[in-house]
Amino acid sequence: MTDSNAAMTSSTHVDIEPVPDETIAELIARRAREEPEGVYCYFKDDALTLGMLHERVLKLSTLLWDRGLRAGDRVGLMLPSHPDHIVAIFALAALGLVRVPINVHLKGPSLAYMFDQFDMRALIADAEHGAVLEPELGRVQHIFWRRGAECVFEQSLHLPAAPLPLRTRPDDILALTPSSGTTGAPKGVLKSDRTLRAGPLAILRLTGARPGDTFLLWESLHHGAGVAVIISALLGGTCLAMVERFSASRFWEDARRYNVTHIHYLGTVIPMLLKQPPKPSDTDHGVRIAWGGGCPAELWDAFSSRFKVELREGYGLSELITFVTVNPQGPAGAIGKPLDYYDIVLADDDGNPVPTGQAGEITVRSRTPGLEFLGYFRNPEAEASSRRGGWFCTGDLARQDAQGFLYYAGRKKDMLRRRGINISAWEVERVIAEHPDVEEAALVGVPSDLGEDELKLFVRARDGKAIDPLGLVQWSETRLPYYQIPRYVAFIDEFPKTPTQRIQKKELPRGVEGVWDLEASGYRVGK
Repeated sequence: MTDSNAAMTSSTHVDIEPVPDETIAELIARRAREEPEGVYCYFKDDALTLGMLHERVLKLSTLLWDRGLRAGDRVGLMLPSHPDHIVAIFALAALGLVRVPINVHLKGPSLAYMFDQFDMRALIADAEHGAVLEPELGRVQHIFWRRGAECVFEQSLHLPAAPLPLRTRPDDILALTPSSGTTGAPKGVLKSDRTLRAGPLAILRLTGARPGDTFLLWESLHHGAGVAVIISALLGGTCLAMVERFSASRFWEDARRYNVTHIHYLGTVIPMLLKQPPKPSDTDHGVRIAWGGGCPAELWDAFSSRFKVELREGYGLSELITFVTVNPQGPAGAIGKPLDYYDIVLADDDGNPVPTGQAGEITVRSRTPGLEFLGYFRNPEAEASSRRGGWFCTGDLARQDAQGFLYYAGRKKDMLRRRGINISAWEVERVIAEHPDVEEAALVGVPSDLGEDELKLFVRARDGKAIDPLGLVQWSETRLPYYQIPRYVAFIDEFPKTPTQRIQKKELPRGVEGVWDLEASGYRVGK
């Protein structure tokens, strides 16, 4: 990408306020002074006020400092969705410690990889994970447990809430956020105090949230989306209703219980909610806005009509901030236009802009110092391969209409090639997911005798229903072009997923022995 391409960026941007220099630690302190009794977060029957949050952050910071941790030390967090996790995130930020989020479901080689790759000095973990962590504990100098006789959170409560021993700076690195890792090993994205606050400002811009609104917090806090939500509550004066995990069957019950006004969706959340049995209480709630990414355009109206909730879509990624584009008022299915922070070009493999309406890779350039891609931790090869001059190459595809609105079109690496034709797995999956008996679907490529891809479809049936593979193929014939019809169909009880409910395709087997085969069935798909 060259500077001459700058004129090809979107002609308009979405305005957003500048990111202030006030750090996360200073933000917490100010909010606690302004509204000490204001509720920051509900969890089960408990309420955590801003004053309580600030005090607990100071006390845990004091304990970690007294144990010898200093700014720049990397600290792993392997904690459940609980207010303790929020306190730990903010305590690390207050001391300039570098947070390394660890998915609580990791075990074996995938867990060992985190310790190999990120070289942590300390670990804060729930005692529940002690057994799977045992082989790795010798790699860290300091181990702090949540719960049990040596509970670090309980110990910190007995300390005075002393002033912080140092002041962090806006561009200090505070986290190594693992990229989703759906197709490869996670890479630690460098996140500064500034970038951690910019994403939440984008959330507030997209949602239009006001002080007193309540966000349902179901996201795992070992993912950047969840962390952005907890910071957005500080910036926007909103309240959080925290639940232990996402549950489609309990989703609206939780929303009613806590008077939720805004709900977040990612991945398959919208289809999963739509496939719950209709109830008279579907509109008995106070939710106004559903915001997130990944909702197929054809589901917007169905979701809005059934639940009486407005959808607002955006696009972001771990390497930059939570949202790079937002669509607060544009057409259904669009991910919107870029925020003032960024320019976007949809490019071909050579970095040249593609014509309007054609799919191209989303490439992003920061217009705001400090909000550019900051790099990967100790991974210069991956870092170099993701840059083209001053542009970050996302690996995601999109199309742009004549009005400048962008529409997500899948992952570049998730493009399959069959019979000389490029196929977007995402486009096939969203059609198959419309089948009334299909809960979720994932399409992968498997080797063929012709040297390209054959299509293997994984299906999770709804409510354990039996699905006839041939019937599914015949159903899809009227909805998909012939070259997108899968040859192989396999059924799966549960998909391996990332914390944001994205299916981890790297974990799906590519073998075809014993798998239903369209060619072997004798049925011929018409063209």
